[in-house]
Amino acid sequence: MLELLLPRRCVGCGIAGVTLCELCRHEWRNPPFRVDPRVDPRVPVFALGPWGGVHRSTVIGIKERGRRDAIPEIGAVLGAAIRYLAARGDLPASPGIVLSPAPTRRRVARLRGGDTVAAICQASGFDVVPLVYLAASVRDSAGLDAVSRRKNLVGSVRMYRRVEGWPKRVVVIDDVVTTGATAAATVECLSVAGILVTGVVALAAA
Repeated sequence: MLELLLPRRCVGCGIAGVTLCELCRHEWRNPPFRVDPRVDPRVPVFALGPWGGVHRSTVIGIKERGRRDAIPEIGAVLGAAIRYLAARGDLPASPGIVLSPAPTRRRVARLRGGDTVAAICQASGFDVVPLVYLAASVRDSAGLDAVSRRKNLVGSVRMYRRVEGWPKRVVVIDDVVTTGATAAATVECLSVAGILVTGVVALAAA
């Protein structure tokens, strides 16, 4: 009955009847590619696709429109991309890869029903350890240039209370990489804590 009242539509293109149609799945299956952001995080950065079309619609659908039904699909894509990069030698070989979501403001995550990037990581099949979050005082980065984004994030990436068993190295996962400021601030924060970031993987690159 619910399907009749609120029919599913592809989160990528809007076609009725599916969470993610075959054409949109095909777009997500393209190999990840190297990104060179304007702010260098000093680790390799990769993206699963460009910020546009299917990738943009999917990310916005999951983050802003409550399409959490698409999380298992994109989590599987992320897992395949991580294994591909490891097999190619761009990331340390699995097993042993631990994913850590990029920082987000905890209040924003609560309003969205949870950290969507963390949920996608959990659906990837890899171990996941959330390590960082954004201070509540950080400004929205929309409209800021690379320099302003970098300044905005100074001191704003915080680590959760230290717990036993933190990994020695992680791959940071983000939804969108733009200037690279968030990646750089995250790498710096984790490095100070003695955690090696071996790479950053984003769902899309703007």
